[in-house]
Amino acid sequence: MNPKEAADIKSFFDPETSTFTYVVSGGKGSSCVVIDSVLNYDPKSGRTSTRSADQVIDYIQAEQLKLAWILETHAHADHLTAAPFLQEKLGGKLVIGNHIINVQEVFKGVFNLDDHFATDGSQFSHLLHDGESLEFGKLSLKAISVPGHTPACMAYEISGALFVGDTLFMPDVGTARCDFPGGDARTLYQSIQKILSYPKETKLYMCHDYPPSDRPVEFCSDVGAEKAANIHVHDGITEEQFVQMRTARDKTLEMPHLILPSIQVNIRAGHFPEAEANGRAYLKIPLNVL
Repeated sequence: MNPKEAADIKSFFDPETSTFTYVVSGGKGSSCVVIDSVLNYDPKSGRTSTRSADQVIDYIQAEQLKLAWILETHAHADHLTAAPFLQEKLGGKLVIGNHIINVQEVFKGVFNLDDHFATDGSQFSHLLHDGESLEFGKLSLKAISVPGHTPACMAYEISGALFVGDTLFMPDVGTARCDFPGGDARTLYQSIQKILSYPKETKLYMCHDYPPSDRPVEFCSDVGAEKAANIHVHDGITEEQFVQMRTARDKTLEMPHLILPSIQVNIRAGHFPEAEANGRAYLKIPLNVL
């Protein structure tokens, strides 16, 4: 399959979590992938809904697409994934980077999960390794390991474009934080350089946008724009400068609003914890840990 075959890219924006979900296909009636889906969650009530995922499903059905792969760029700390819901409705296989096992091991301890919680990534259908390719219809994707924000972060190259997850943001927003367990600013800098080594016209599709002004939300940049103007890592910023900036900045940041429910669900590939004797499932809130 040709990785440069033309692809249709449809973005969906969830305003509650500032998250972009992508459906990438070869056009009407073809196979497709979904990248970084969102399950809506109300932390005040503990209730979930499928508003964002339903939009994705409606589009896939209207375009008569066949869902092959449901991809995560990493185990998100700011939203719950809707991957199992999409799989239930449309099929497809759940995929994440193979270093999810490292993330699972850390957070199994943080949340004191019992022995039934496996830390081998078996909750997912497939664990991707750096450089591995997956095919869907006439298209293929290549997995690019970009750790730093988390150990399991992957970017996906499809038809010459990169879906970068949280590694990079729009130039006026900067780069991902590195203060979660397993994060590392020096590693992130090196991952970003891997992305910025692509030709300057290479399109970069973001997982989030947090406009610092009144500009509209945007989901796509390119290598040239990031190298010229990214406020954290433009051309001329050394690794040491970046590490110092990122480390200092991360100390000022609050934890994401949904980090506790998100991590517990997302390390399970979006599945909820098993129901207890009363038939209800529960999430934990560890005190004085994060």
